[in-house]
Amino acid sequence: MTDYFEVLARDGAARIGELRLSDPLTTPALVDDVIEDAGSLWASDRNLPEGSEDVLTVLPHRAFPAGTHEPVQESFAVEYPDVDYPSAAVVTPETAADYGADAYVLSNAPGFVGHASAFRDAVVDAKAALPADAALMLSGVATPGNVASLAYAGVDLVDAKKARVRGLRGMYLTTEGEHFLEDLEELPCACPACQVPREEFDEEACARHNENVLRAELATVRRRIRDGRLRDYVEGQARHDVWTTAAFREFDKEYGYLERHTPVLRDAELTAASEDTLSRVEIQRFAERVTARYRNRFDNPLVLVPCSATKPYSESQSHGQFHDAIQWRGHLASMTSPIGVVPQELELTYPAQHYDAVVTGEWSEDEKAFVAEVLRRYLERNDYPRVIAHVPDEGYRDICERVAADVGVPFEFTVADHPTTTESLGNLDAALSGELKYSKREREHNTVRAVADYQFGDGAGDALFEEIRTTGRYPKLQVRDADGEQLAALVRRYGVLSFTLAGARRWVESDAPTKRVEIDGFVPHGSVLAPGVVDADADIRVGDEVVIEGPKAFAVGRAEMSGPEMVSSTRGVASEVRHVEET
Repeated sequence: MTDYFEVLARDGAARIGELRLSDPLTTPALVDDVIEDAGSLWASDRNLPEGSEDVLTVLPHRAFPAGTHEPVQESFAVEYPDVDYPSAAVVTPETAADYGADAYVLSNAPGFVGHASAFRDAVVDAKAALPADAALMLSGVATPGNVASLAYAGVDLVDAKKARVRGLRGMYLTTEGEHFLEDLEELPCACPACQVPREEFDEEACARHNENVLRAELATVRRRIRDGRLRDYVEGQARHDVWTTAAFREFDKEYGYLERHTPVLRDAELTAASEDTLSRVEIQRFAERVTARYRNRFDNPLVLVPCSATKPYSESQSHGQFHDAIQWRGHLASMTSPIGVVPQELELTYPAQHYDAVVTGEWSEDEKAFVAEVLRRYLERNDYPRVIAHVPDEGYRDICERVAADVGVPFEFTVADHPTTTESLGNLDAALSGELKYSKREREHNTVRAVADYQFGDGAGDALFEEIRTTGRYPKLQVRDADGEQLAALVRRYGVLSFTLAGARRWVESDAPTKRVEIDGFVPHGSVLAPGVVDADADIRVGDEVVIEGPKAFAVGRAEMSGPEMVSSTRGVASEVRHVEET
């Protein structure tokens, strides 16, 4: 049981936590001043230390070098005792388990940090075996240049050993790399250690500088995690070193690991500044749901248009012109990098209205290939009589022509020069001549069902909302049953549905996939804490709508932890509660 560490916020695998010592420490952080090592059992037997709430005590341990065979590790494994003070256990990816400690030190970190795939495997394997609410520590590896990548991978605690040693050897570290101290004509830093004349700046001052920069970089990392924007930072920061670049790309290959920890919605803007953005969980998840869950319910032709800088797209000037020409005679979908294809019903849904992309007018081959694959899968799943591609030449038309050759639906191109010229808009209007308009009621109902498909699973829209009424004005729609009772509301901020208790009961009784949290015999008010969770569906992610059920209560709310974290954590808020009734 973790008594002295609690996770307070999450950004993918990265976390803000609190190590609850006498003087609490916010993580990710340096622990040099608050850690005591009880020593290695290889040298001699060790007495169990008395410990203190002032420090994190590393219990007597045996560390194993890289490549040690598992039978050897098992033979010399340490059974860590339960103690009543903040404690850390030393483990390897092979020996990692729940020993009841508050933190776990992954041994031989210098043996795998610097090797991208080995680093990925070590962290992913260890995290799978360790408690979700325990801190992970790597010792002797952190530098100002790599600590953001370490935190991104899921590391909570580091020390300044490497940074100090490098300084004592005359290496001046920055967030961009390292420099020989003797090559520096001036000191490019304003930390206290650097506030001396250059000729007085020696190796000891260099070591202090390195630790100062590492500590400052950790503060930046914590700020980025709180803002939900660490990935944006790492994409740029990692570019300064080939290893850190390789490391976050290796983690991108571990989609399952990152996806389990990545919220399904958040306020932070997603910055698409490099082609690595295409590999982000948020992008891949949206593309997968659009092509595997979303179902077109209109009989009209599909009209493909370019995206806009303004979000949501429908509020932009260009899309206003497109709507004036289309007049609800075609089903609108936007093409964009890095999102892919965005049906109009999902224009609010995270991250479709939460991203900003670098616009140069040119598409890379990777961008073309990604968007083309999404469009291809989208058209293979959805039936349209024809496709009207109202797109410019730059990238968009090339993508459409690639896909048109592979799918059995005719494409018609309507842009003469630019999508918003009078001639092009006239061509779009003419291409839809004779098509019947769909009604406001039809598009509102289809929007609700499309969001339900995306949010809850394939077929959920029809299972939940076959007979409904909608009230309010888009995008603030309320969903009601035939008798007028409200079932759900469309949340403009995230483009998802939030249930009332009546809607939650319909969800439970329907064939739609339901995400349940089972709690103990109490009535939650405001939130459900992890210790009160008996069980939870493994596919629950942070931000998911969840039904909360127990012997004394039925409630609905939004998850603050993933399902597995709810079950294994002993601290923290598992789910917020929106509505509850005593049963």
